[in-house]
Amino acid sequence: MATLVFITSFSLYYYIHITSINELKKTLEEQAEYLLKHYDTLAKDIKKQNNILNNSLGIKATIESAPYIHYQPKLFRIIKKENRYYLQGFFPYEFNSQEYLLLTKDITRRIKSENVIYKAIILVNIASLVLIIIYAFVLSKMLLRPINTVSRKIAKMNEKQLNKIDIKSLPIEFEPLANSINQLINKIEHFLKYKKELFIGAAHELKTPLAVMKTKSQVALLKKDKSSKNLEAAIKQNINSINSLNATIESILAFGREEGAQFEEAKNIDIVKFISNILDEFEIIAIKDEKYIIRDFKIKKLNLTIQPSLLRQVLQNLLQNAIRFSPKGEKIFFKLFMWEDNLIIRVKNKGEPLPKNFDIYAPFQRSKKSSGTGLGLFLAKNATNSLNATLKLENLRNNKGVVATFILKT
Repeated sequence: MATLVFITSFSLYYYIHITSINELKKTLEEQAEYLLKHYDTLAKDIKKQNNILNNSLGIKATIESAPYIHYQPKLFRIIKKENRYYLQGFFPYEFNSQEYLLLTKDITRRIKSENVIYKAIILVNIASLVLIIIYAFVLSKMLLRPINTVSRKIAKMNEKQLNKIDIKSLPIEFEPLANSINQLINKIEHFLKYKKELFIGAAHELKTPLAVMKTKSQVALLKKDKSSKNLEAAIKQNINSINSLNATIESILAFGREEGAQFEEAKNIDIVKFISNILDEFEIIAIKDEKYIIRDFKIKKLNLTIQPSLLRQVLQNLLQNAIRFSPKGEKIFFKLFMWEDNLIIRVKNKGEPLPKNFDIYAPFQRSKKSSGTGLGLFLAKNATNSLNATLKLENLRNNKGVVATFILKT
């Protein structure tokens, strides 16, 4: 800022100085033209009229021989003698001659006036710089106060105490930042809540089949009849429990893979083609179960920069649920369209409605008829949040099916 002010000051002074000198040069040039035109015997006439010229026009006229000056139509220079400044103009007296009409004008007063102006500019600039520094200091204090407030509140936060920032206590300029931080806090709260439920649910899901295996093995050992038939029944029961354990572990691993997918580099893909390829895969599964996927694409092509693995996680869970809970012979309707700046994916199926009175997105929450682990919608919701999208699941009006709506801002 200081450099800019001083550059501006020097530029202004230089402009004033050059403008003033050019005006004086033009005046000398006009006076020289007048003398050369009206004085027939120039050397004698200017000698006689020198006092008049000095008193009336403020110039001193002489004829000078200037062998050190290569021939030029005119030449000007500023000289200093005894603390006074003079502007000299050399005008050729005769063509191809080294004789020049020399006009000399005292410009001391004008130079001093320019110096006064220059000093005034410098003083004004110094005063302006002081005011700018004071203003910048006060302004920075005002700006840093809410930033420091936000920083202190964030620094005090931990996983047990996530207090949202009071937007009313901040200047209006900081509202977008505070809103973004509060949204992040919401996401962290949901993440910690579901993660805690995941750990508790995982422990419960793993503990139950282990307890069954242990009890069945103990009973088999306590029985007096240790025939191969009884042992085979115990082994089969243990195998079923192991399969249940594997299913739970696979779901937990799927959660881990999804966590890793959140760090996947976003790619620019044709979203319509990507979704169409996923539907091709699930159509085979649906047909095998005597169910049919009906596509309704309102857009033919749309390029988006997105994390493909996260979108696949959402779609495969919605399609798996739609296929699993649809009765045989029923149709699953898949609709893709744009609404304003949003990409909408809607999956609708007939069949078992959503259970009431519990969080369908919580880990290990499943209906009594479900054979899954209850992590599908939990994973789909996490992937949706990571994509900054929205996922809604609602029962149809007649409670004879479910419609899932995925909304992604483009």
